[in-house]
Amino acid sequence: MKRACLCAIILALLGGANAWADGFIIPQPPSPGKPFPPNLSVEYHWVEVRIEDQVAQTTVDQVFVNNYHRDIEGTFIFPIPEDASISKFSMFLGGEEIRGRVLDREEARRIYEEIVRRKRDPALLEYFKDGMFKARVYPIPAHGKARIKLEYSEVLKLNAGICGYRYTLNTEKFSRDPLKSVRLTVEISSQQPIKTIYSPSHNIKIDKLDDHRARVTYTEKETRPDKDFLLYYTISEKDVGFNLLPYEDEDHQRYFLAMISPQVELPEGKALKKDIIFILDTSGSMSGGKLRQAKGALTFCVNSLNPKDRFNIIDFDDQIRSFKGGLVRATRGNVRDARRFVESCRAEGGTNINEALLTGLRQIGEGGRASFICFLTDGLPTVGVTDINKILQKVRESNKTEVRIFSFGVGYDVNAHFLDRLAEENHATSDYVSPDEDIEVKVSHFYRKVSQPILTNLRLSFSNIEAYEIYPQELPDIFKGSQLLLLGKYKGEGNARVTLTGLAGEREKVFTYEVDLTPAKRDDFIPRLWATRKVGYLIDELRLHGENKELIDEVVRLSKKYGIINQYTSFLIGADYRLTERELSRDLAQSIHQLSKEQVGKGAVGQARTLSITKYAQVPLPGYFDSQGGFRRIEKVAQVGTKTFFNKDGLWVDSRYEGKLATIKVERFSRAYFQLLSRVPQIGKYLALGEKVIFLLKGKAIEISDRGKSHFSESELKALLSR
Repeated sequence: MKRACLCAIILALLGGANAWADGFIIPQPPSPGKPFPPNLSVEYHWVEVRIEDQVAQTTVDQVFVNNYHRDIEGTFIFPIPEDASISKFSMFLGGEEIRGRVLDREEARRIYEEIVRRKRDPALLEYFKDGMFKARVYPIPAHGKARIKLEYSEVLKLNAGICGYRYTLNTEKFSRDPLKSVRLTVEISSQQPIKTIYSPSHNIKIDKLDDHRARVTYTEKETRPDKDFLLYYTISEKDVGFNLLPYEDEDHQRYFLAMISPQVELPEGKALKKDIIFILDTSGSMSGGKLRQAKGALTFCVNSLNPKDRFNIIDFDDQIRSFKGGLVRATRGNVRDARRFVESCRAEGGTNINEALLTGLRQIGEGGRASFICFLTDGLPTVGVTDINKILQKVRESNKTEVRIFSFGVGYDVNAHFLDRLAEENHATSDYVSPDEDIEVKVSHFYRKVSQPILTNLRLSFSNIEAYEIYPQELPDIFKGSQLLLLGKYKGEGNARVTLTGLAGEREKVFTYEVDLTPAKRDDFIPRLWATRKVGYLIDELRLHGENKELIDEVVRLSKKYGIINQYTSFLIGADYRLTERELSRDLAQSIHQLSKEQVGKGAVGQARTLSITKYAQVPLPGYFDSQGGFRRIEKVAQVGTKTFFNKDGLWVDSRYEGKLATIKVERFSRAYFQLLSRVPQIGKYLALGEKVIFLLKGKAIEISDRGKSHFSESELKALLSR
């Protein structure tokens, strides 16, 4: 079965229909029976891709470094899928061009198996089901380098308006040292307008040059990539594009990822008129650098107002001061005077949060416009109403027109629970500016995002299927340049109609889309990403609204199954895999009870940040923020396809395995080991985790160990693989 997700081209050092892999060199021992020399290092790995109307051309430049004290002979390997073809390959050593050849799947498997047996290292088995491009490389001089340049082209598939592109970066795990530089650039051009651009694997930078051209970049230094690069982009002629990826897991649960994005180039009048009020805390604690940065941010926002916008600025400490008595048009004169008002702000006095918010809400107009409040504070309420529950209640009672209240907490002396609930209850989001961050950068980035609203009050409905458990649960507004990712579950299959409804000012706009929800088994990241968001949502509910046994049990079930680790569930890493979910739920309840009491301080802000990232996750986090706000990388959890493995004292254990389950032990690197691999090539990626692995296969538990079954009869294999 091909690995291409809808149109995936795995861009790797080679070209291929579905899953090209980045090349690597396996050093050869100097003579039979001698140990293998150490792996080579990769100095840099640069990739440039041009995609023009689904035709992708890839250029790769990679340098290997021999740190060994003698010349090395090696086998240069490209794991490639069936039907792949290389358009150009060049490698020069000592002025001589190295040539290679493409091996079919069976010959490639024989070579993989031979190297694994000799090296006693299962890492290669991840590529066991693929073919291979092989080249003999000799000599790689002692302390010298070998440079490889490669080009290939590929016609990408288009399915339901979605193109996918994959590049196998994870073979860089064979590099002895971290790579000094990894750089991947994708230039996309399309006759049809490009809408959503999304990577579920890496944090990418997206530059939409116009509706038909975009640039995507991923760069990192001093890194050892351990997962493939996957990129999707969608095309649509509609003003607002909607595209959907369906997926069915091994338990026959069905999930979807929906991508919503407006056009980039807006005709005159498409962006909505908006009302926006900036509320700035100027209490004494904001003095110095914080106030200078906040003034810079407000000046940027005021200068960026659209001529048809209305705005006001409220400066508060223990008193409330407004730039104007109410909203005013963003004329040149008003913008000039607003800059002067911002410059005149001084930090002094206490913090009357309640009155500042109510003053802002009283000034917002009614109907016809998108309405926002940008609220920025660095402290706790100390003047007037100081009970946060009473403040939230008064805001709810006053916010009759559903004004979006975006809140920013500056520093650690803020009540993170209050700011999160304020944003949540008023259809917006919260963010935090730590002491080492620049307020101006953070607020300016926010304003660029919301400066041109397209649709508000979104609603989504499906016909012919039942869609449920969609995250985020409340759809955010759509702005120019934004893109919205929704993850959910569904029942049913086949063609369905999706209706997206929203307000453009006072006018309701309706968009309809025909989608195919026939379940597929390709995009296996979708259930994990859905679970990540759901866990973030459930834990946030527990943090803000108190303990609930049903929610705690669900968090444990999802976290264990999908390996979702955060400051609340980090105990799973060290937990014995024999513990029941009931016992794990008890540990989680204790963790939540302790951490939820912390509402102010560095730990509380760290919790808020992590859960915000989790609730809106686009890429699973490689770690989590601990109770002190410090980021911890996860080393003992591996997510392989649809499975999650936990490392328990060197043993990789399938998250679904329970100690009471009968287990078949198979001796590593034995005949039985390779018999299983040959019959079920997809287990190669589980075996590649290490020498000791327990995984479930066809409802049975398989343990790879030093002692166990060394070969299977045909009838035993048939019984093992039946279900």
